Amino acid sequence: MNSDVQIAGDPLALPHLMPPPAAHPATVAEFAGLARSIAADRAAWSRLVRFDAGSRWYHRLRTGPGYEVWLLSWVPGQGSGLHDHGRSSGVLTVLHGTLTELHETSGTTVRRRLRAGDQRVFAPGYAHEVVNESLEPAVSLHVYSPGLTEMPQHRPLRVTEGRPSAAPVR
Repeated sequence: MNSDVQIAGDPLALPHLMPPPAAHPATVAEFAGLARSIAADRAAWSRLVRFDAGSRWYHRLRTGPGYEVWLLSWVPGQGSGLHDHGRSSGVLTVLHGTLTELHETSGTTVRRRLRAGDQRVFAPGYAHEVVNESLEPAVSLHVYSPGLTEMPQHRPLRVTEGRPSAAPVR
């Protein structure tokens, strides 16, 4: 049996079907819910977005007990470089446009296209690269717990035609 969200498509278009975010998120599901609730309130973040051809633009949108939320914009061709988030876990949510996430598993580079509404959850030490390979600008929301204190860069991935992995969380 299909759920309402599976039938309807984009969960960001159906905020009334999602449980309210926890006042003080503590679990992966609660942080993902926080990201979805912020994403659904487009009026709160869309006016803040700026696009910078020289570098990725970012803005700390919110802080809370043990977490912080960042808003980022990506013009075509911009990327993060291969990095991890130190001791922080995170939730990446695409708000607008399309981004590509690359990471390596078992010696193979995996590419995952992330469209508006898609979410990726990652644990401390997870190394990935995020790139706007599309021809349109993109906007993303990042929740880190604990707040981001480091973002170590890694050697670039060997870009091979890796197998696509499972679909992102929607």
